[in-house]
Amino acid sequence: MAKYVYNEKNGIGYELQGDYYLLCLRLPEEVEVHIGAWGQHHRRYLKEHRKTAYTRLLTSGKLNSYLNDIDQQAKKLFSQLVSR
Repeated sequence: MAKYVYNEKNGIGYELQGDYYLLCLRLPEEVEVHIGAWGQHHRRYLKEHRKTAYTRLLTSGKLNSYLNDIDQQAKKLFSQLVSR
């Protein structure tokens, strides 16, 4: 039996582990960005209270950019509140 098998129909590869073929899945590449305090707080909220949304963002490769956007918006709103 071959160690690796690629299915042309669905575009998924399989790897032989013991007697079984397991999926070879990889997460999409994410751009590394610095996530500030507000983004980290939102990540914790998503992980604890919105698990489906967190998993969807993580597996689509959009989590870091989403959290960075949330962080930038929160910083802007915070500075507006402080200036008032």
